[in-house]
Amino acid sequence: MERLNQTSSVSEFILLGLSSRPEDQKPLFILFFIMYLITITGNVLIILAIRSDPQLHTPMYVFLSVLSFIDIWYTTTIVPKMLVNFLSEKKTISYAGCLTQMYFFCALGNTDNCLLAAMAYDRYVAICDPFHYVTIMSRRTCVLLVAMSCSLPHFHSLLHILLLNQLTFCNSNVVHHFLCDINPLLKLSCSSIFVNDLTIKTEGLVFWMTPFLCIVFSYVRILIAVLRIPSAAGKRKAFSTCGSHFTVVILFYGSIFYVYLQPLSSYTVRDRVATLVYTVLSSMLNPFIYSLRNKDMKRGLRKLMGRRKS
Repeated sequence: MERLNQTSSVSEFILLGLSSRPEDQKPLFILFFIMYLITITGNVLIILAIRSDPQLHTPMYVFLSVLSFIDIWYTTTIVPKMLVNFLSEKKTISYAGCLTQMYFFCALGNTDNCLLAAMAYDRYVAICDPFHYVTIMSRRTCVLLVAMSCSLPHFHSLLHILLLNQLTFCNSNVVHHFLCDINPLLKLSCSSIFVNDLTIKTEGLVFWMTPFLCIVFSYVRILIAVLRIPSAAGKRKAFSTCGSHFTVVILFYGSIFYVYLQPLSSYTVRDRVATLVYTVLSSMLNPFIYSLRNKDMKRGLRKLMGRRKS
């Protein structure tokens, strides 16, 4: 805490949230409380269904269960503080609390990013090299991919937190966002953000783009392989195995690129809405996307529900 006080003259930030109108706060609280409950319930059901059904103990569903676990904590990093602020006149967060929220927000968001790449690689191997699938996607490979996906993002997040902690905030402590994100905080700094901006455009871009390019490469190879399948039924079956994942990728990356691939000075209220898409909304929709479009998950969920009833 001593280091924090030396580098910043502000002890807390004010999160403006999604709306400053008092009449909007209770409806927003109800909306996000319901969304949070749906997110937690849906992702817990996915985890339980996969754990309870031996037929779902495959790499694809192992990655999905880890993704659901991460999504629970990802939304928990964001939504509870939003709910408190909706019902509070003083919408503040301490300096240390803001950096802590940003650390977990970045780390868990990047974990999602890496897990989506691991899932794309799994679908690529399953479709393009099915005869060697068991050998390539061995237990050791799955553990290694999960371990890397869950550990490397924390180093990435820590780097940006340490750099942010070197800045001085003296002009304003009002954050035009509903959470502590890097771009709105950089806009408040009254010291040079050259190193921070350079790191975002180099290390940050590499860290984000590497998993994304892996996904693009995987889907290009999948598309080529599927187009070579002579029968229409075979093509539909191949596409059905990766349709859910592709939908999640579009939702997740589409909103992220909208927010971050633009100048810092142009950060507006639309970016806050886009941030909701890849944080709260995608975490809530993931269980529905993966279960409603997947026969194996439907069967697993029916088994789980049947076991609970008996």
